[in-house]
Amino acid sequence: MADDTPDEDRPAAAPGKGRTGTAGRVPEPAPPADQDTEQAPETEKDGKTEKDGEGAEAVAPSGALDPEAVVTEPVGELDPATGGPRTRPAPPDDWSPMPPAGEAPGTKAAGTAASGARTPAPTTPGATAPGAAAPDPEAPDPAHDVEQRRREAGVNPLFPFGRPGQPLGRAHPFVFGFTAALGVITAWMLVKAATNAKSVLVMIVVAMFLAVGLNPAVERLRRLGLPRGAAVGSVFLIVILFFAGFVASLVQPVTEQVTELRHNIPEFVDQLQNNKTLADWDKRYGLLARAEKAVNSPGFQNGLTDTATGIGKVAINGVFQTVTILILTLYFMSSLPQIKTFFYQLAPRTRRARVALLGDEILDRIGGYVAGQFTIAFIAGLCSYIFLSILGVKYALALALIVAVTDLVPLIGATIGAVIVCLVAFLTGTTTDLIVCVVFYVVYQQVENYLVYPRVMKRTVDVQPAVTIVAALVGAALLGVVGALLAIPTAAAISLLIREVVLPRQETL
Repeated sequence: MADDTPDEDRPAAAPGKGRTGTAGRVPEPAPPADQDTEQAPETEKDGKTEKDGEGAEAVAPSGALDPEAVVTEPVGELDPATGGPRTRPAPPDDWSPMPPAGEAPGTKAAGTAASGARTPAPTTPGATAPGAAAPDPEAPDPAHDVEQRRREAGVNPLFPFGRPGQPLGRAHPFVFGFTAALGVITAWMLVKAATNAKSVLVMIVVAMFLAVGLNPAVERLRRLGLPRGAAVGSVFLIVILFFAGFVASLVQPVTEQVTELRHNIPEFVDQLQNNKTLADWDKRYGLLARAEKAVNSPGFQNGLTDTATGIGKVAINGVFQTVTILILTLYFMSSLPQIKTFFYQLAPRTRRARVALLGDEILDRIGGYVAGQFTIAFIAGLCSYIFLSILGVKYALALALIVAVTDLVPLIGATIGAVIVCLVAFLTGTTTDLIVCVVFYVVYQQVENYLVYPRVMKRTVDVQPAVTIVAALVGAALLGVVGALLAIPTAAAISLLIREVVLPRQETL
């Protein structure tokens, strides 16, 4: 339907690019593409008339630029170091590019416009480098022809050895394989270093475990008004006194037994010589001659020397490790707040508060576990001392301390202490003493395993008895006695993280 609105009532068109400057005029439609026009349409702009093809921009009827008519200047080669365009010196005036194989000098390569438009560099991996000629199957082999090398490589004054190719990407098989090999070698070296430093790492872990376990006692003394230094010194002094008392209690019985054995050696020899059964066996099998020959042999003497040297090395190594662990424990106890703060700061700021709360709870459970173990060991030592004193076994105090120390090891510690006590009772007493000791420790083991230990651990660590047993078995299989000591607090920490982190996340999925 035609528009009957008078021209003077029509709204004036907004001036803009691609629209006529005359108000009230509607731009004429563009001629069809198949219509031959001898003259380009004229466009009025700012009162001037410009023709297409003479410097005017190609404008669509809607006022937008025609994308087909816009020529984008090539960016050129980028500098990989700065990311900007690479500036190279201008070639000489008399320089001309090397023509490809089979093309006469002075002619331009196929596909190059007569206006001198630049051909963009290939970006496909494996494509011919910019400025280099595509290899011709009939051309000579560049391995034998020097000129062919220069042609195919695109040699020019800027690149005397040819244009460089595309760099290797991260997905290239060589780069991927080399990176993977470096990762495997690094992992192997780390495992090897950890294996070589196993003893040092074990001492550090044990010292940190003791420091965390003794920290509740330090905090309790601080609440009583002592500064942290005095509290740490008091707790550490109690630990030193305990070890000193344990060693002192063992010195007296060991010294007495060695002295008694030295005085009784002649009596033992006389008994062996006057023993009718041994004399009969000597006549039949020549036991004394064989024993004398074995004792006088060089192998026996060398073996005896090596055994004595090994025992001395083990003793010195044990003393050194004990002193090192005590020193590390002292340092860890005094700087435990700073250590906790450092590790908490490694967490993201948005999760740092929750990580700190979970970390404090884990440390409290470790402290509770150590306190529970000391409680159980104290009960075992006290019961052993009372029982051995009533039975009249020699060195009751030393044996009770041995039972208390060995009872710190979960599951098997009390059994080891009981075997030592029963053996000493049998050697220093009668068979009746041996039977009574075996019965007592079998009954006590059942009471401790099923009544005392689960209740103490449930209250201090909050770990189920089945989890406690499994964790102790796995830890002992991995790291021996140290693994059995660390297994239960590790299981408590893992169970806490599962209950507070993993299970709530599963509920939200």
